[in-house]
Amino acid sequence: MALRQAGHDVLWVREAAPGSPDSVILARAQAEERLLLTFDKDFGDLVFHQGLAASHGIVLFRILQPSAPILAQRVVAILGSRNDWHGQYSVAEEHSIRMRPLA
Repeated sequence: MALRQAGHDVLWVREAAPGSPDSVILARAQAEERLLLTFDKDFGDLVFHQGLAASHGIVLFRILQPSAPILAQRVVAILGSRNDWHGQYSVAEEHSIRMRPLA
């Protein structure tokens, strides 16, 4: 996995807990103090409308996915472009990153 090769400590839900509900995934990320990376907009609803905790940050990727290797390279590059993900709900789009504090 490209993120692991780039030195990131990654827990991939498909490996560790396939089929887990989003609320369980979010709770685990919170408990393990992990930044949650996702392509699923539902996590924003869990945090902003249902009030679930996510103080370590969420990055929602809204980028084209032409192939797995290209997508992996882009995710690694986006994550490496900043160091202020903690405590933010971030939306990474093709040419911009929008951030909103979670607290």
